[in-house]
Amino acid sequence: MQGKVAVLGNADFVMPFAAMGLDTFMVEQEPLTAAETAKKIVKDKYSLVVLAENIAELTSEVFDLTSRQATPCVVVVPFTTESTGFATANLGSLLKAATGINILENN
Repeated sequence: MQGKVAVLGNADFVMPFAAMGLDTFMVEQEPLTAAETAKKIVKDKYSLVVLAENIAELTSEVFDLTSRQATPCVVVVPFTTESTGFATANLGSLLKAATGINILENN
């Protein structure tokens, strides 16, 4: 896969990725700022977005619009705060879209 990688989250989340030379976007849990930054990432045609779970909920409206496209591929990662389950739910919906079943669903 060729393309740019964006990392979106708070300062503690993006710092290690910045050290690796990836494009990082530092936002706190401010809905308007997070959504505007997500729109910029989509507009700038990033191929992969690594997204902190606590920011994912604030940007879901923006990234949901691109969920049926090949790019950007958005990977939600739990980090430092207690997981809200958003990352697991997101992965479950992606797996269901790919396979037709949600293999993470509790039966």
